[in-house]
Amino acid sequence: MELLDMIDPVACSAVIMLVFLFLKIPVFISVLSGGVCYFLLMPHMPGQIFAQRVISGTESIPLLAIPFFVCAGVFMNYTGVTKRIMDFCSVLLGTFTGGLAQVAILLSTLMGGLSGSNLADAAMEAKMLVPSMVERGFSKPFASVVTATSAIITPLIPPGIAMIIYGSVANLSIGKLFIGGIGPGVMLCVLMMLMVSVISHKRGYKPMRTERATFGEFCTALKAAFLPLCLPFLIIGGIRVGLFTPTEAGAVAIVYSLFLGAVYHEMRLRDILTGIYETVTTSASIMIIIGAASTFAWILTKERIPQELAQMMITFLQSPFLFLLIVNLFLLVVGMFLEGNAAMIILVPLLAPIAAHFGIDAYQFAIVVIFNLAIGALSPPMGTLMFVTCGVTKCRMSDFIREAVPFYILLLLCLFLLTAFPVFSSGFISLFY
Repeated sequence: MELLDMIDPVACSAVIMLVFLFLKIPVFISVLSGGVCYFLLMPHMPGQIFAQRVISGTESIPLLAIPFFVCAGVFMNYTGVTKRIMDFCSVLLGTFTGGLAQVAILLSTLMGGLSGSNLADAAMEAKMLVPSMVERGFSKPFASVVTATSAIITPLIPPGIAMIIYGSVANLSIGKLFIGGIGPGVMLCVLMMLMVSVISHKRGYKPMRTERATFGEFCTALKAAFLPLCLPFLIIGGIRVGLFTPTEAGAVAIVYSLFLGAVYHEMRLRDILTGIYETVTTSASIMIIIGAASTFAWILTKERIPQELAQMMITFLQSPFLFLLIVNLFLLVVGMFLEGNAAMIILVPLLAPIAAHFGIDAYQFAIVVIFNLAIGALSPPMGTLMFVTCGVTKCRMSDFIREAVPFYILLLLCLFLLTAFPVFSSGFISLFY
């Protein structure tokens, strides 16, 4: 009876949270409702603790990097940086089969180091590139899928917001997480470009240009994009040599974006005020989800759910690789229904200690978790990347999902490589550190 009393509040709060998520109630309300349910079923526990846990979940110095990098990414959009980098990508890849789709993939890879947000990246490229792709003969579903799928690269390329959240939850070096994401990000970029090339060749999607860019055109495009492309190297290099912490790197990125605005003369005072407003609204939506999810994670920890789950898995599983496969399947399903940042805060305290027990490299496990949840953002029924992209391009969901099947297979292949071969995630860390 005592065991039943202990489990019931947790089970009820989890069920309410999942039901609300299925009903498409906003994520933070769904997660907060689960926490409220738990406290209502535990009358001996003061309600003030609930409010304290929500607030304390956002009181972390590393999490300050989120509004900083969000602000830097927003400001970049007002400085003309995106167009300069897109022109540079066009010069590099214009003669490739399916040239504009290839540009979209490389643009996501490069912009990942500037925006840090996959949703912002997908929305931006959907507005800029999809209409041009459709004009050049690409089908709207294919153009939408390429845009949404390439945005998965963004959380992997530093400074991804998901890495900042994971590092603060799991107490890992955010600088090393930034480095660890470079290998998976580049791998996904190359494999996606190969797949797009094959599909474009079969469907007859033409290159953007028939002649290679001259050396003068290349130099002109590189000169225009050089300063923005320096930002990721500035962030990684500054963190590596100890000039600043990842949180301070976010502030440096803001100053750098304002510097670019002054250099290019494309940012006005009104743009700065608009950017600050967008930063506040975007950061607030992220932080309230973090506060709600950290409360639920505290409930699970208080009830010793992580310890019980760890003991059960250790008893039944002997192989680290088998554990990773089970975690992959579990997170792929979770990612279909739960927002990635919320899922990370709730589940990482459960799963990371078990991974450590099996001797799995902490940074490899971090990249696997982040990549899993990034795939979930593209997957029905609640994939946020899918909804954002289709909302901008007016592509039907059914057409999007049908066109995305080969890309889902490719993403699962990349996930298997990250799971089976730690060198893809930890190789760069060993090289840099």
